[in-house]
Amino acid sequence: MGDLSKNFSRHEFSCQCGCGFDTVDIELIKILEKIRTRFDKPIHINSGCRCPDHNAREGGSKNSQHLYGRAADIFIMAVPPVDIAKFVDDRFPDKFGLGIYKSWIHIDSRTKGPARWG
Repeated sequence: MGDLSKNFSRHEFSCQCGCGFDTVDIELIKILEKIRTRFDKPIHINSGCRCPDHNAREGGSKNSQHLYGRAADIFIMAVPPVDIAKFVDDRFPDKFGLGIYKSWIHIDSRTKGPARWG
């Protein structure tokens, strides 16, 4: 499918403002591939990389992992976000950032301890 891994291409993560920022952390791709394998369904990327201007327009935090290419907001059709989050949390309880929302989750490959919200 793409240039980043078997199931993901760089354009899926590109900043939505069109600035060209599309550098994605390989650890994030590895996590997403594990999720893809577990649920055996395509992962849809709502938001990946964000430049500072786009992040500000989205209301992202000043230290958002999206700014570093280490975050993705994702959903899988017919899979509740809480199920995806449970898989990630069970598999990686001491790593990464994980936020649960009504119709999607935020996952990031932050290096400073785990973070959970939502």
